[in-house]
Amino acid sequence: MGFAAIKEKAYALFSEAGFISHIANDDDYAKALALMDDLVEDYEVNRPLIEILARSIESWENESEEFVAFNARVAKLGGVDVLRLLMEQHGLGVADLPEIGSKSLVSKILNGRGRNLTRDHIAALSKRFAVSPALFF
Repeated sequence: MGFAAIKEKAYALFSEAGFISHIANDDDYAKALALMDDLVEDYEVNRPLIEILARSIESWENESEEFVAFNARVAKLGGVDVLRLLMEQHGLGVADLPEIGSKSLVSKILNGRGRNLTRDHIAALSKRFAVSPALFF
């Protein structure tokens, strides 16, 4: 396929669904989310389009006024907040984290009573939950 045909098809696509590459308003954002829901049903086949759409959604969520307060709150989250979220998502209690230590130590860390997550804790938790250690910093 020559460049002329590629340009023609791209023009037709972006004329119909410009939100794929640039979200301009809340309506575009809603369409982008709906399309993403549909695309992820067959991720491998739709990967190139998913990647383009994901960049567009990320850009909107980083720059849109409606996300300013949310993004500011997220930026303030720390390692203990991430740990609480992971515990909630996995239905875990203070006794379920041998990576940190005893129930009392986990409780002290969660309640901010003079204890912090150590580098070893973070490494072990990152491995257990398959998340980046950067989430805890």
